[in-house]
Amino acid sequence: QVQLVESGGGLVQPGGSLRLSCAASGLRLDYYAMRWFRQAPGKERVGVSCISSSGVSTNYADSVKGRFTISRDNAKNTVYLQMNSLKPEDTAVYYCAAEVGPRCTARPPGSWGQGTQVTVSS
Repeated sequence: QVQLVESGGGLVQPGGSLRLSCAASGLRLDYYAMRWFRQAPGKERVGVSCISSSGVSTNYADSVKGRFTISRDNAKNTVYLQMNSLKPEDTAVYYCAAEVGPRCTARPPGSWGQGTQVTVSS
């Protein structure tokens, strides 16, 4: 059974940082590209970042470029999202998801985590 479990969310002040983790079980992450999405209240879920299975290729939404960094440790079967210079508009539930192959694509992910809440507020 495939399971993705996010952690690391919480309440942080504007300008602060958080590091999200996504730990996988029942799935070898080194076979798959991994993506982070987020869904703000009343809005659609949108893609934030993606990293290829090898970690060589990454991409980011314009809204987070230069502030967020995606990384992975395939030995630990875990993907990370380092979020710096957080803004109130980054407030959302953050989800990790596994692509259906080794590259980042626009196809629907094959597996989803349950999400972790990030709230940026003073």
